Amino acid sequence: MAGTAVRGRLTWQVATVESVRPETASVRTIDLGVPDWAGHQAGQHLDIRLTAEDGYVAERSYSIASAPGEPVMVTVERLDDGEVSPYLTEELRTGDEIEVRGPIGGYFVWDGEDAPLLLAAGGSGVVPFRSILRHRAAIGSAVPVRLLYSARSLADVIYRAELEHPGDGVEVIYTLTRQQPAGWTGHTGRVTPALLAEVAWPAGQHPLAFVCGPTAFVETVAAALVSVGYPPDRVKTERYGGAGAS
Repeated sequence: MAGTAVRGRLTWQVATVESVRPETASVRTIDLGVPDWAGHQAGQHLDIRLTAEDGYVAERSYSIASAPGEPVMVTVERLDDGEVSPYLTEELRTGDEIEVRGPIGGYFVWDGEDAPLLLAAGGSGVVPFRSILRHRAAIGSAVPVRLLYSARSLADVIYRAELEHPGDGVEVIYTLTRQQPAGWTGHTGRVTPALLAEVAWPAGQHPLAFVCGPTAFVETVAAALVSVGYPPDRVKTERYGGAGAS
């Protein structure tokens, strides 16, 4: 996921895969053992480097899914035309080794600030928000949180079981863009300014917003939040794109 990057530990190191577990049909969470990990903040990401037998090297960035102090986890969505994600989601096994570098990113992080949080996720843009929510719980923060999560269908919701019990003070709001189950009474379609005006914290409460997802999603949400009074510096964005999306 792209963004303003501040690199922490710049050297590549070998990480051991501790486990790989499915989140959806195309998404896997990978637990990594990283002996010399420098520690990370909620919202940062890391680089993964794969080297083929013929010497070809591919590098991609992935958001860290675990809270500070927890073992390093990444959650990867398989992209059919990707160079790295098909291997990570289909071929990687417990005990395998991969190269990692990080943590990276100093802008898109939550440090426990005492202000209402709005988290807006498009698809796998929910990954850094898992880190934020778990960090909030770990430090005992009572900051109220609204997570607006746009997904194609309920089957495509990452961390669905975990989000069913998000903790006190956390409200999860879904909008399903392609397929809704029978009897669905929640939101449908893409995130619109009208939906944001309905679910966002009032600007007068001085909330902090994080928006993560595909570029079009991020631009729509960020512009709508500014239009209802959010100062631009209170809307932190992270976009898919380029090398960080496969």
